[in-house]
Amino acid sequence: MFIVIRPCLAQNSISNSQINGKLDLNTRPKLVVGIVVDQMRYDYLTRFYKRYGEGGFKRMMNEGFNCKNNHFNYVPTKTGPGHASIFTGTTPKYHGIIGNDWYDMEIGHHVDCVSDENVQPIGTASKDGQMSPHRMLTTTFADENRLFTQMHGKTIGISIKHRGAILSAGYTANAAYWFDYEHGGTGNFITSSYYMNELPKWVKDFNKSKVAASYFKEWNTLYDINTYIESGSDLNTFERIFEGKKTATFPYDLNSLKNQNENYKIIAESPYGNSLITDFTIRAIDAEDLGKDDITDVLTVSYSSTDKVGHDFGVNSKEIEDTYLRLDLDLERLLNALDEKVGKGEYTAFLTSDHGAPDVPNYLKSERIPAGLFDESKMFDELNDFLSNMFNVKNLVLSRINNQIYFDHRKIEENHLSLEKIKELVSSKLLEYELIDKVYVTSSINQFIGTEDYLEILLRNGHHQKRSGDVLFVYKAGVFKDAEWNRTGTDHHTGFNYDTHVPLLFFGKGIKHGETLIRTNITDIAPTISGFLGISFPNGSIGQPLEFVLE
Repeated sequence: MFIVIRPCLAQNSISNSQINGKLDLNTRPKLVVGIVVDQMRYDYLTRFYKRYGEGGFKRMMNEGFNCKNNHFNYVPTKTGPGHASIFTGTTPKYHGIIGNDWYDMEIGHHVDCVSDENVQPIGTASKDGQMSPHRMLTTTFADENRLFTQMHGKTIGISIKHRGAILSAGYTANAAYWFDYEHGGTGNFITSSYYMNELPKWVKDFNKSKVAASYFKEWNTLYDINTYIESGSDLNTFERIFEGKKTATFPYDLNSLKNQNENYKIIAESPYGNSLITDFTIRAIDAEDLGKDDITDVLTVSYSSTDKVGHDFGVNSKEIEDTYLRLDLDLERLLNALDEKVGKGEYTAFLTSDHGAPDVPNYLKSERIPAGLFDESKMFDELNDFLSNMFNVKNLVLSRINNQIYFDHRKIEENHLSLEKIKELVSSKLLEYELIDKVYVTSSINQFIGTEDYLEILLRNGHHQKRSGDVLFVYKAGVFKDAEWNRTGTDHHTGFNYDTHVPLLFFGKGIKHGETLIRTNITDIAPTISGFLGISFPNGSIGQPLEFVLE
């Protein structure tokens, strides 16, 4: 149990907390650093352990606390919901980020989890700058720290992806910065008018320095490729081939490939995207004076290129092994910078992931493990044809996003049809597909219906009454949707262990050295940090503080 003592801010002593009845006036770190490695399976810590140096992942594992059985407690396991859940301490049922995007029944089209037409892009003319956290419904621990410190404690969010920067930092962040790489992007770090009206000078200077363009160079293996025995063959049929190359094999000349692969996007899809994030983060620590006084600041860093490489090449590729060996060096560089600029023992960090990923289905099938790809577009058309033949009304199915079916309630009402009957018919039809394992319907007010079975708890935790669909379906293990971009590499979204089991490392001030195989949930991180800081828990938090990781 945590007993929190809130001191008077006028005394400039906001670091008092009482844990287990033992008062420590200096428990609050100067800086909390939340590191999210996008699409990092837990076994990347163990598979590549012997190849890592002493100053990155190994340092956090050997000097910090390793929660070895850490899982997501909801589906779908995707980037937007993952970042929101890590920092709010709750699930999509409460924070409302039910996917990277979803079908909005009120406005009649799909929406991105952070898109916001009411803000303006800053640092770019692209719509990728029109982003904010307005669709997230609960606070983050960074928000609560801002409130607790009377807005004196800073919060800065940084990522390649907008959702990685924005959802981590929360509503009250001083800034969130992301990389402008999509749709012919500028290769600059940008933000939106939600945070500011103009980029700070240090960001403009960073962009002018052309650090991003410096990574248009050869990507070869960090070490002799013959030593990469923790991954499969470099030449295989399971990986995406960049435009301009004949095979998905090393080396990759990013400078010669950039024009055929959306210019700066190819940096995001290489390990150099992580290096760029580290460069920008270290500059931000200095420029924003993070961790320079006794009022705790929060820095969130999301390494997104691991996800890009995973999607392109899969979890068993030489490319993913090399990406993690290089990320290990970037992590070491970040920790060394924190030691130097904030002070060794003056900051607290955690490292986790927003989801895992499975092996490529065709690779699994080649090893006689059940897997497959399911054609959701074909299913969508077949369901609409089925209902049209049954009721003589076209296009009753509006969307099939996030393994959910959305019906056109207006048409159903106008034609005096029964929504419950349509749910029943479609559910039976879905169960006829070989690769679909389970189907669930919602109640008349769109509440998830299910028992306390493990999978059904995950589905319930991921279901938002106002935003989720009418029918939910679950694939068999090793199955994800078939699409041109999805037939090689990997994907993620399920409640299977390959998607839910991710690292959780705590490190730095106030953290014990140790490890546990006790199950922990991703929603436990935010209340643990909040309890340690002696601040209010995020307003929707449902997780349990992990007292055993704290000194």
